[in-house]
Amino acid sequence: QVQLVESGGGLVQAGGSLRLSCAASGSVSSPNVMGWHRQAPGKQREWVAFITEYGRTAYADSVKGRFTISRDNAKNTVYLEMNSLKPEDTAVYYCQFRQLPRAFDYWGQGTQVTVSS
Repeated sequence: QVQLVESGGGLVQAGGSLRLSCAASGSVSSPNVMGWHRQAPGKQREWVAFITEYGRTAYADSVKGRFTISRDNAKNTVYLEMNSLKPEDTAVYYCQFRQLPRAFDYWGQGTQVTVSS
């Protein structure tokens, strides 16, 4: 089992920034991929970004150029730096840990991000 603990959500004005963190513990092993998803009220959960252990990243078009994902492998922690936030970024953000090669997913409890206009 892998446990994920997220932090860093909150309320921010449009144009502001927030940094989310997610620490993985338990049966963490390589290879793996860590990422972020989000779910806005009344909408389906959507993928935001992922990063491999080797630093390869990918982003949803809606956040490209504004969000940056990074990780500290020694701490099994992934970060999401969110800049130029928009009201449409308001959602619960979920951390994902994907254990490879079986592609088994673990999820964090979610952290609320609210962007006011």
